[in-house]
Amino acid sequence: MDVFEAISRRHSYRGPFRDRPVPREDLKRIVQTALQAPSGKNAQTTTFVIVDDPEHVKQIGKMHTGNKAMQQAGAMIACIVDKKPEPVYKGHSFQVEDCAAAVENMLLAVTALGYATVWIDGWLRAEGHAETIGRLLGLPEGKVVRVLLPIGVPDEKSRQPEKKPFQERAWFNRFGG
Repeated sequence: MDVFEAISRRHSYRGPFRDRPVPREDLKRIVQTALQAPSGKNAQTTTFVIVDDPEHVKQIGKMHTGNKAMQQAGAMIACIVDKKPEPVYKGHSFQVEDCAAAVENMLLAVTALGYATVWIDGWLRAEGHAETIGRLLGLPEGKVVRVLLPIGVPDEKSRQPEKKPFQERAWFNRFGG
């Protein structure tokens, strides 16, 4: 699958997964795409924990009762950032942007390999979920799970939702055309 097809097929999948493990080699390929993402000043501060131990996956999945993808994932990938990032350029840190670029690469790789996932972010920031998962994953003090991707073979057909047309969101040379 080429990159344009992966982009057009990529969508947030919250449905059930088939009861199949995600091979470690595929997980490594997915995370390798994250490692190749751009980062501010090439600081490469975003790190990752690949969760493929079935007990850990199940323990994390049970925390999110409203999401079948979380509850039935074959594996998960946690995107880790610093709680208090160091500035890398004129007083600015780019860890959130770096993590987002890495996650987008992984979303496309997941799609290209025939798996599905959903970007879990807001839920992590509520009720101490990120901290609880961080302890389970052995994160050092000062690190936090910023994004979590539950990954598996989708059990339902779904597709990318309709997107607004180009002319409503993009213009040449001047906002609004």
